[in-house]
Parts: sequence; C-alpha cells; structure tokens
Amino acid sequence: MGVLKFVESYIKWKLPLAKYGMVPKHSFHQEINSCLTSTVPENFYDKVEEGSILLKKTQNISFCEEGVMVDDEDLPLKTDLMILATGFKGDKKLRDIFVSPTFQDCIAGSPEITVPLYRQCIHPRIPQLAIIGFSESIANLYTSEIRCKWLAELLDGTFKLPSIKEMKEDAGKWDKYIKEYSGQNYRRSCIGALHIWYNDQLCMDMGLKPKRKKSFFAELFEPYLRPFGLCFFLIIEKIAYCNQLDFTNNKF
Repeated sequence: MGVLKFVESYIKWKLPLAKYGMVPKHSFHQEINSCLTSTVPENFYDKVEEGSILLKKTQNISFCEEGVMVDDEDLPLKTDLMILATGFKGDKKLRDIFVSPTFQDCIAGSPEITVPLYRQCIHPRIPQLAIIGFSESIANLYTSEIRCKWLAELLDGTFKLPSIKEMKEDAGKWDKYIKEYSGQNYRRSCIGALHIWYNDQLCMDMGLKPKRKKSFFAELFEPYLRPFGLCFFLIIEKIAYCNQLDFTNNKF
C-alpha cells in the first residue's frame, strides 16, 4: 500500500492532472486492482498545453457545421477529430453471444457477482464455450496467450475440467477476492494483483512446473524482476512463463 501511495503521489506531481480535471475519483491502489491503468502517450500533456488536444468532460454533445457543441461551451469547438472516451460494458458483449435469454442470463451471472468463469475462461454450466480475453490483467497479451495454451491442452485431453460444483466454488473464491480489491469495478474481473498466482494455477492444470526460481527461499523472498531492469510496482518480467512452457509450438 505504501509503495502504491508513493506512485500515486508521484503521478499527480509529474502530470498536470488537477489542472485539467483529470484526477480520478478512485485511488491508484483500486485502479491497478481494477485494471484501469493506462499509459500516457509521449508529449500528450504538451499537446494539451499548446491547445492541439482539448480535454472535455460532458454529458451531452452535438455536432454542427462549425464543429462540436459541449455543455460548458458557448461556442462550437472547431475540431478535426473527436474521440469519445465512453468505455464499454464487457458483460453485455458476453450476453450478446447468445440469442436465448436463458443463456444470456447464465453466461453473465447476477450483477451482484463477478462473471462466473472457471479459470476466467469457462462457465461451469456451458463447458462447450471458452471465453478468452474477458478477464483483464496487467499484461493482457500474455494472459490471453497462456489461456489459449491452457485451452489447447484441455481440448487435447491433457487434463479434464473438475465437476460443476468444484468450478462454481473456485469461481466463488475469485469473486470474493476481486470484490475485496476492485471495489465497484468488480464486474471487470481484473486479476492484476494475483497475476502470478493465476498463471501458476494454469501451469499446474497443464501438469507443468510453475516455479521459476532455483530455491525455496528465492521463491519466497526474491522479487520477479527482469535481469537488466526494474519494472517497479508492476511485477512483470516476461512474466511468469513456466519453465517448461514452449509457446513456439502451440496446438491450435
């Protein structure tokens, strides 16, 4: 928590967020546990300072010949390009996979819980369908890649899914964890804070050794860092690639 508070203070000092009304209402701790973090493009706020990028928070917009009208402006904004940062509802995209209301309600689950996917991939009641990429992490490309490897091994018969009851219980444990750390954003199903543990679960399912260090004490006390650089609060190497995992020969 102390490190995350320091990072939050540093970001607020480094970037003119307050000046442009861009300070989020949530803490950095909640942001990283909800996978809401984003990177700032190079010279972004320099462009804002010079006026070539305009940042506006508004509930209503309308287009006219002169440009764009927003709530707090008396005159149209003359723009070449407008980006609407509205976000999206991922669980709605899952519902739209199906036409049947029964399956729509089943896949999305209750709005009071996280989307109930075993290993963040398979719904216990719809094991013929695998979802890749809904649950987010700090490194989405890597997370989706190892999920695809896990799914390929499942289809190849390397291991079998547990019972419906066991899968529901496992999804319930993740629901409890995600609600505790992600707060109101629990429906995003972010696993960022337990990315390495999640990786280990998939490795063990596939019968692979999840340990990536040479000794018991190294596993306990040494951080996961790249050999020639510190990734700071993001515990990312190339990350927890299993020692025995070869991604050059995926079975798809």
